[in-house]
Amino acid sequence: MHRGLLRTFAFVVSVVVIGVVTPTVALAQDTEPEATQSIQGTLTATNSDNERNPVVGVVVRVLDADGNEVGSATSAEDGTWVVAVVEAGSYLAEIDVASLPEDISLRDEDRPQLTINLAPRQTRNVIFPLNEGEGFGGRSSNAFVDRLARLSVEGLKFGLIIAMSSVGLSLIFGTTGLTNFAHGELVTIGALVTLMLNDPDVFGMPVIWAGIIAVGVTAAFGGANELLLWRPLRNRGTGLIAMLVVSIGLSIVIRYVLLYIAGGRNLRFTQFALQTDGIELGPVTLVPRDLWVMGISAFMLVLVAVGITATRLGKAMRAVADNRDLAESSGIDVQRVILLIWILGAGLAGLGGFLFGLDQGASWDMGFELLLLMFAAVTLGGLGTAYGPLLGGLIIGLLVNVSTLWIAAELKNVGALAVLVIILLVRPQGILGRAERIG
Repeated sequence: MHRGLLRTFAFVVSVVVIGVVTPTVALAQDTEPEATQSIQGTLTATNSDNERNPVVGVVVRVLDADGNEVGSATSAEDGTWVVAVVEAGSYLAEIDVASLPEDISLRDEDRPQLTINLAPRQTRNVIFPLNEGEGFGGRSSNAFVDRLARLSVEGLKFGLIIAMSSVGLSLIFGTTGLTNFAHGELVTIGALVTLMLNDPDVFGMPVIWAGIIAVGVTAAFGGANELLLWRPLRNRGTGLIAMLVVSIGLSIVIRYVLLYIAGGRNLRFTQFALQTDGIELGPVTLVPRDLWVMGISAFMLVLVAVGITATRLGKAMRAVADNRDLAESSGIDVQRVILLIWILGAGLAGLGGFLFGLDQGASWDMGFELLLLMFAAVTLGGLGTAYGPLLGGLIIGLLVNVSTLWIAAELKNVGALAVLVIILLVRPQGILGRAERIG
């Protein structure tokens, strides 16, 4: 009797346990997080005939922000590899140099690791440039010269963007005396408006049209700044130091509003983010994106130079910059000229943000990070001059990139600013600036 009751009780308990545990296990399996993001790439090496061949059997690891390995992959027969990750965030893709075949080498031996910022449900492509055989293009390998050439081209591209973005900063200082610390945020607005319009989940515009509209939005924002803030402050007789402090506060407000709207990640536009085929110039590969960025920047700088030199508006700008009171007594509408300078300068800054985002991605603080270099460019070229940002931007861009041959990449801005200080000790007014008597 007791044994029968015990068997019945054991049977009931077993049924209850199975009924409870089985759904729980199934639920745990169903709720296990899935890897909806991935990092991938294709490993190819360039041989002496400039042909790309897949590299097989190379190990690529993915590390999290703390340096812990979250996954690894080995390149397949076609050179492809994929590592899936569970969470979005910042990761480090690292190629195992020891797993490379004997005749294959990294083109940039100092960069076996690349940083990747993953958004939710995003797949990011990573490129590790490799060379096959004896050097590049059939010539004997000279790692220093090859790297110098690549860094020089990157510096030229970066310098053109810096120069174009800082034209407005120089012209505004020349005509109003304002040192605008919020100018970097105009660069950020240009990039983030492009990103929003290009986002397939928002408007889904082609990136070119998104960039054109973003330039117009940034130009309008610059004009609104002048009409609603800076002109009333000037009319009230606000001093330049007070206006400088206002520009710092405005910069902080805009920057953190952009952080709230866009988030803290670095994001890529949906077109032209990954390009591998381009023009081979010795050790330098220029993909179509690079050519367009450099070409548009150079064209706009030439257009601005011609406009300042040959048009009535350009002559009025130079007159206001030289002597505002004399220009006003000559019949020039100074307030209108200043407004147009704000619109032009903000539009060029927005274009610089669009092109820089096309090359490096867009983030909420990108303009703030470029601001110090823009100040360095206009100071080196000559504060208040029209052509100073062009020369200063090219010099700063080259110094920032080429200096990584000798110093760590994290210190590259320090090297450029050190050279700036040395040059200004010799020529305080800048390269194109004019010495002025004080007192």
